[in-house]
Amino acid sequence: MTPTVTPYRPSQRVGRDGFLQLLHAEWTKFRTVRGWTVGTVVAALMVVLFALLAGVSSNQKGAPAVPIGPGGEPVTDSFYFLHQPLAGNGSITVSVSALKSSIPKGPGDLQPGTVPWAKAGLIIKQSTHQGSPYAAIMATGSHGVRMQDTYINDTAGPPGPVSAESPRWLRLDRSGDAITGYASTDGTKWTKVGHAQVSGLGSTAQVGLFVASPPAAWGGGTAGSVSTAVFGDLRVQGGWTGGEWTGEQLGGAHSPTFAGYPESASGSFTQSGGRFTVTGAGDIAPAVRDSLPTGGHLRDILAGTFAALIAVIVVGALFITAEYRNKMIHLTLAASPRRSRVLVAKAIVLWAVTFVAGLVGAILAAPLGERLARGNGVYIFPVSSSTELRVALGTAALLATASVLALSVGAIFRHSAGAVTTVIVAIVLPYILTAIPFMPASVANWLATVTPGAAFAVQQTLVQYDQVASNYTPYYGYYPLAPWAGLAVLAGYAVVSLAVAAVLLHRRDA
Repeated sequence: MTPTVTPYRPSQRVGRDGFLQLLHAEWTKFRTVRGWTVGTVVAALMVVLFALLAGVSSNQKGAPAVPIGPGGEPVTDSFYFLHQPLAGNGSITVSVSALKSSIPKGPGDLQPGTVPWAKAGLIIKQSTHQGSPYAAIMATGSHGVRMQDTYINDTAGPPGPVSAESPRWLRLDRSGDAITGYASTDGTKWTKVGHAQVSGLGSTAQVGLFVASPPAAWGGGTAGSVSTAVFGDLRVQGGWTGGEWTGEQLGGAHSPTFAGYPESASGSFTQSGGRFTVTGAGDIAPAVRDSLPTGGHLRDILAGTFAALIAVIVVGALFITAEYRNKMIHLTLAASPRRSRVLVAKAIVLWAVTFVAGLVGAILAAPLGERLARGNGVYIFPVSSSTELRVALGTAALLATASVLALSVGAIFRHSAGAVTTVIVAIVLPYILTAIPFMPASVANWLATVTPGAAFAVQQTLVQYDQVASNYTPYYGYYPLAPWAGLAVLAGYAVVSLAVAAVLLHRRDA
């Protein structure tokens, strides 16, 4: 009698329970291969190690203190100030009939140039101490009349440049802590530009004329500039002392956020026939990476992410290519004939394990690196607790998603070296290219928008300000995409690659 062999049929419980069993099998497979476990741990350790190295390798002990604004943010507060004390309430009015800027074209060679955010106008300031509260109304090089206060607030007024044929009259009124700015084209009809509540001005504030001329951003760097303005029709009302006007450069050469004057230029003022000609340099604005080049930020501390990426990419690729190499893929697919489920289970296990390792690394690295850096006198751009958490979670998600991309490419190529090389080129090469300081901004921003390297945007913490002209490129820590949008670009590549791998895995022989 011939025995009857009943063919194996998979259990009917192929839903959640069956998939959970598959997940457990892939997890067991992952943790029992020492190389994969060690590689994941190494990735986390690399993040911590590089943070420690970044913290101990920087030494700025004894460097001048960074000016801090009323909100706790670093600021640049350097300009030429012609001032008198104002006791109590009062107002000041002036006309601006010229604002001209010069930029170095060579050593000691100043030539006329455009500095869009050159500023000339009126300012009321608690004191001449850098970082003290203020409000100002001004004519600018290319942005018309503006009212600004507390370094970060900027309100647009009437557009257009100033000239002898088209002067601008400006006025500041003080009533307690309330400051109101006005502008006029004829000195008779006034337009309210803005209103600010400036806490901490005190009973007596310093008020007067000012000129600022921030460095011009060009060619991936900056060039110091100097600007000269002509003021007339100066009128004051209220609690003025009636003393002499005092002219001085605020934020001198020892200020870390003042680039200084171009060669053969300096701040000054002259008075003749009721007119004041004032020359100044510097800026009154939030500090950015260009204006505080010695400052560090969280991305610098987490520089080990770059090295950790290499480790997780290798582990991700090997998680499937090793099975092709030792022929274990036959057993894996025989145990679970629905091949796409195997790939998804591998992706989930790999993503979860890498995410946890990356999160542990980032959470340990950030505070350790920051503490060491600050102990060595390095100023770290401040971030909120929520931003620091976002960076830690985003760094972990970046590593985890990159590992899944490597897994998918490994399933497509079935070869470790090819898969690892492809993913490293796709993610790491754009990162390296954007880290070249003289890479054109358009190219760097394009690479940080359309390539998987866009995911590094999740680590950005620096803020771009419309009223500060700067090199806002990835090299300086500024990305064209929002943090999670940048990570979404990498996730898109991973999902598409996973889908292609699933189709090929279904169609090809094991």
